[in-house]
Amino acid sequence: MVKYIDPAKIERLGLEAWDWVLAHVLVWPTAVQAAIVIVAFLVARLLAPKLVALITRTADHPKFPNWLAPKVRSCASLSFAFVWLALQWFSVFAAIEAEWPSRLIESVVSLLTAWVVIRFASSFVRDAGWSRTLAVFAWSVAALNLVGLLGPTVHTLESMALSMGDIRLSVLGLIKAGIVLMLLLWVAGIMSRLIEHRLDASQTLSPSARVLVSKLIRVLLIVIAIIAALESIGIDLTALTVFGGAIGLGIGFGLQKVISNLMSGVILLMDKSVKPGDVIAIDGTFGWINRLSARYVSVITRDGIEHLIPNEDLISQRVENWSYSDSLIRLKLPIGVAYESDVPLAMTLAVDAAKNVKRALDNPAPVCRLMNFSDDAVELELRVWICDPQKGVANVQSEILLNIWNLYHENGVEFPFSQRDLHIKSSVPLRVEMVSKGTPDNDAFDDLSDNPKENPKDS
Repeated sequence: MVKYIDPAKIERLGLEAWDWVLAHVLVWPTAVQAAIVIVAFLVARLLAPKLVALITRTADHPKFPNWLAPKVRSCASLSFAFVWLALQWFSVFAAIEAEWPSRLIESVVSLLTAWVVIRFASSFVRDAGWSRTLAVFAWSVAALNLVGLLGPTVHTLESMALSMGDIRLSVLGLIKAGIVLMLLLWVAGIMSRLIEHRLDASQTLSPSARVLVSKLIRVLLIVIAIIAALESIGIDLTALTVFGGAIGLGIGFGLQKVISNLMSGVILLMDKSVKPGDVIAIDGTFGWINRLSARYVSVITRDGIEHLIPNEDLISQRVENWSYSDSLIRLKLPIGVAYESDVPLAMTLAVDAAKNVKRALDNPAPVCRLMNFSDDAVELELRVWICDPQKGVANVQSEILLNIWNLYHENGVEFPFSQRDLHIKSSVPLRVEMVSKGTPDNDAFDDLSDNPKENPKDS
């Protein structure tokens, strides 16, 4: 009979495990390292509240950037982990210099580092996919370090390489380049946003110039990040010049529209024909410009719909910019009154109706003009100036027309109705019969019906 459970073997494994615990765990070096970890933990608990208060005061300072304050406050929750990790790193370096055992402390440092990286990524990395990727990477490195396989894994990844002339690409190098690129792009994004907020606060630059400078700085920082990532794995950038012509030709044909929109965006920013806040109308779309992008312009209508219009359309099509040189625009409101009405009074009341609207300007003052004598009405036109078209046009027109309606009804000015005259060129003779109210007999009625010409009452 086969024995699935061997008590002697289990007892032997238990004794071996106990001997390992006595040799590696229940020894003075391990006890000292555990004491150092506990002391670092208590010191971090003591210093963390003071660091949290300092970070909070710094983020609440009036001169501190508003866009950076929430991120700094989110880091305050990691104060305890940061302090504990710093103390443990200091203890590791001290143990290495004194040639003391530090295996337990190094394990704690690995776990703390993975924890801090994951918490830090969840606070700053908005994308859930990238956050999970960083978490898996951090825990993987910590696990390999704990079991002592980090060094062999690094050596294996370094040996898996591909040589192309003088360029050697290894898996480890590609991983390093990817990490460096992500970090540099993250730093470039923070720096570009910081510079953009600084430029927005500048009063000497126009809105178009601020957008152009911020976009150029963002592109420059991204290019520097990519170059630094390539240099980190030992790629000589001069070797890539051979492919420059082919890449440029491919971009010229394959990305023609994209390049056209990019260049159109630069032209729009340089000639200042449109800028954020302008009210424009293009191809039936009316709204104000929310922001200028490298490829498109964001236009928000009064309905709250955001239209992304390619930059090329703003260059090649006719665009109405209601606030290019100034924000004054004139509204034309057609009005019709009946011919029986007092036309001068109607014109005066229309001007008064416009003056009672707050958004209607007094200078230039509203005027009313007699435009035409149509078939049904006397046609008037009320002309009103406003200086804030971004707040809408239809609402002003509605308010003015409602005032006109009330004033016309109060003063007896009539609105016209459609009038048509009907002329009949040829008519059919009609026979009219007159019958007395009394009830005639049937014979008389029959005679009247059969011989209408003999009846004296026939007409």
